[in-house]
Amino acid sequence: MNDWPEGSNGDRYGRGSGGTQPEGARAMPHARRRGVPQQTPGYVQGAGPVPGYGNGNGNGNGNGYGYGYGNRDGYNTGQVYSGGGGGVPRQNGGAGGGGGDFGYGYGSGGSPQAPDWRKRIKVGALALVVTLLAVTIGTYFWAGSQLKREVDLSKVIERPNQGEGTNYLIVGSDSREGMSDEEKKKLHTGSAEGKRTDSMMILHTGSNGPTLISLPRDSNVTIPSFKGSESGKLFPNTGRQTKLNAAYAEDGPELLVRTVEYNTGLRIDHYVEIGFAGFANVVDAIGGVDLDIPKAFKDEKSGADFQAGEQTLNGEQALAFVRTRYAFAGSDLDRTKNQQKFLAALASQTATPSTIINPFKLYPTMSAGLDTLIVDKDMSLWSLGSMFFAMKGVTGGDGTSMNMPISGSTGSNLVWDRAKVTELVKQLNNDEKVTVTGN
Repeated sequence: MNDWPEGSNGDRYGRGSGGTQPEGARAMPHARRRGVPQQTPGYVQGAGPVPGYGNGNGNGNGNGYGYGYGNRDGYNTGQVYSGGGGGVPRQNGGAGGGGGDFGYGYGSGGSPQAPDWRKRIKVGALALVVTLLAVTIGTYFWAGSQLKREVDLSKVIERPNQGEGTNYLIVGSDSREGMSDEEKKKLHTGSAEGKRTDSMMILHTGSNGPTLISLPRDSNVTIPSFKGSESGKLFPNTGRQTKLNAAYAEDGPELLVRTVEYNTGLRIDHYVEIGFAGFANVVDAIGGVDLDIPKAFKDEKSGADFQAGEQTLNGEQALAFVRTRYAFAGSDLDRTKNQQKFLAALASQTATPSTIINPFKLYPTMSAGLDTLIVDKDMSLWSLGSMFFAMKGVTGGDGTSMNMPISGSTGSNLVWDRAKVTELVKQLNNDEKVTVTGN
């Protein structure tokens, strides 16, 4: 016998599109209610006294359908879209109703959707990249604010005309500022007061690749007229000739730049100076520098004691390597070649993506150098970075390294080959490929 009202489907269970009856569902007597239906998710109200439970054909995407008729309550555990008598089913768990009372259902019967790991990985990777970029950019801004812009090139008088490309004067000083007695002893620096230039190089960058030119500290040069960096007093040119490093000792970086420009005819755009401690600390910060030493040598004054072959130099060893001069018969010329070789290797191993984009490596490296790094007032961090990448290019086959051409000596001073120097400077000013060779 059919207990359903006329017009029903004769079944007291609500069904989805698959029509599967849930196990254990049974009819229960129910009080007849009138009024506004209760909007409870998962229930369908129609017009009858007996509740029924329907298991719709839910597939997790809201594709099942359940129907109630009369004033019965049906509970759906599948993906059900329900409506009252004459109502139109609503998708995505919406309420449906028409001529009858209220019906409401939502999907809980389909298989749970698996997490989209590909999307999560992309979002995580993007967040990591953004974080690294933020930290790296922050590090650069911090480093830019820490640069010691102490050299004022506007104090240099009677300067040569600006040529093509950019010229850096790179100076290694024997400054012991900030070093403890223990550090001085360890690095074999001695305890001399003040500071002198231990190495000097001109780095030219342009369209024909970088050119690195060492200026021997014993070079015989003329001290030109200059304006005192502190007093502002004008000192005339008396024709006095002396070693190049004496210019720095006499009135600092500004007179050194003035002397280099006067004796070469090449305008210096930027000045970079690093002391003993900063040099050693940078080497240690990057984990040492790999270098191939072709011939064993030893020097008690610098602390050098090297065997031939490939090896990794720490800060102490690196400083000894670039300072050694008495172990070589060629004196200052052989030392400048070692300095070029090492600085190019240092730049090559520092100016790498693994250092530049890694703040945990970039920060300690820059922090180590900033302690004793001195630059001109117009030097930007971008220009400083360009200098290091140009140094890297010297060893990468894109550039040239050489000593200033020497024609002989006077006393213990080295005399430049004026004809070659003139041709070299002309090629650099015109940003031409350098064909002049040095010693």
